[in-house]
Amino acid sequence: MSMSTVEPGTLLADRFRLEDRVSESGGATLWKAVDEVLARSVAVYTFSPEFPRIKEVVTAARLASRVSDPRLIQVFDASDETEDGTAYVVSEWVTGDSLLDLLQSGPIEPERGAALVGEAAEALAHAYEVGLTHLNLTPDRLIWTTGNTVKLIGVGLDAAIYGLSADDPAAEDAKGLGRLLYAALTGHWPGEEDHGLPAAPTDDGKVCTPRQVTAGVPGYLDAITCRALFAEPRKGEPPLTTPAQVAEALADVPRPLPAPPVPSTPPAVNLTPDERSRPARPPLATPRQPVIVPPPRTGGALSRVLLSVIVLLVMVAVGVGAWTVGKNLGNTPTVVQTIIQSASPSQKLTVVKPVSATGFDPLGDDKTENPEYAGLAIDGKPSTEWHTQSYTSADLGRLKEGVGLLLDMGKPIRIADVTVLLSNSPGADVELKVGDAAQLSSLKTVAKARNASGTVKLTPEKEATGQYVVIWFTRVPLHEGKYRGTIYEVTVHSPESA
Repeated sequence: MSMSTVEPGTLLADRFRLEDRVSESGGATLWKAVDEVLARSVAVYTFSPEFPRIKEVVTAARLASRVSDPRLIQVFDASDETEDGTAYVVSEWVTGDSLLDLLQSGPIEPERGAALVGEAAEALAHAYEVGLTHLNLTPDRLIWTTGNTVKLIGVGLDAAIYGLSADDPAAEDAKGLGRLLYAALTGHWPGEEDHGLPAAPTDDGKVCTPRQVTAGVPGYLDAITCRALFAEPRKGEPPLTTPAQVAEALADVPRPLPAPPVPSTPPAVNLTPDERSRPARPPLATPRQPVIVPPPRTGGALSRVLLSVIVLLVMVAVGVGAWTVGKNLGNTPTVVQTIIQSASPSQKLTVVKPVSATGFDPLGDDKTENPEYAGLAIDGKPSTEWHTQSYTSADLGRLKEGVGLLLDMGKPIRIADVTVLLSNSPGADVELKVGDAAQLSSLKTVAKARNASGTVKLTPEKEATGQYVVIWFTRVPLHEGKYRGTIYEVTVHSPESA
């Protein structure tokens, strides 16, 4: 099929119908399309037969599909040639504001900008673990979605589509993250091309540091930017030459709480800033101000007399009530003493950090459930996650009765409660299981929650003690056309006497 016959309405792989052409360059065309099987918007790249890097693009797409990080664009399908001769890559369609959009009125709040770049650095570090690079880190590739999450666009694909390469890809991407951080802190772009932002000021031919450009930039963020952008030491710290090092340097910056997409809003990708579909965000709810209603105006001597009488009556009533209470209290010292003596000692809760976490699938065929991501549920960062595999129905595809996340506390502890941050999609049925062995038969269910979402506190009805704690899904919510359980963070509380 020639590119002239790939047009709006074309159906690829009997499911992806092309709708709107977003951009076209060098034989690669980006479309907004619809997945007719799962009824959701998707992004589709199609390639002309003359496009020179089809195999590289498809290989990168298949590698990208193996990286399960919610901050990276999810790749759904890729083919180097269909029956009609059209090569394509299908990925999620995202709506939101790019860093470029956020900077149109100037630099954003320093910690917020650092948090966005920190999320991108962590996601890119995960991509490097499977051999993917970016090499095209520009302000339009970092998205703050309408669901209040971070998405990094173009990992693997940009380098393949545009034929980008570097002698040291890790150093180049670390420098790219430094550029993004510089832009967030200053509203300027420290590179040869402007990418929609004014050029960074220079002093004697050298780019000025963020603090030289914008007042109020914290010194530690200025130093991190320079360590990544200029690859030079600052404040006794070495240069940052890999995405993982940049991520570690920004690890202590507070991150925004994720808000996973609601099922009724299909996931959507936006790969170019100028043609991004951005539905208006609802305004933030503001606390309702109390309405003070002034008393009606009254005039004349009669009104003043009535008001005086009312005030006197209220004072008398208050005095009589206070005298009665005091008299009764004075006559019952024994009762008061009994109450004080019988009060239970105060308790305080202590957070207990698990020693390890793993996917727990004792009823499955392979006995594992994404164990490589389990540690992300106890890393103290609500922007990272562990999730189950995807199932065809909420009841785990009727394959088993449950699956979960197993925490090893290192030793038996008393469990006061366990707080779990789930996705915002309703429909999760979860149980809290506690025991002294990592075996289903040894774990006792001590708390349950039905149709749960968001932050859920699981509190045992009776005292529970054990070394192993399991968050056990018996039903999982809808996620991008299938069903899966997601845990962003788990916090275990143990009681201690004050």
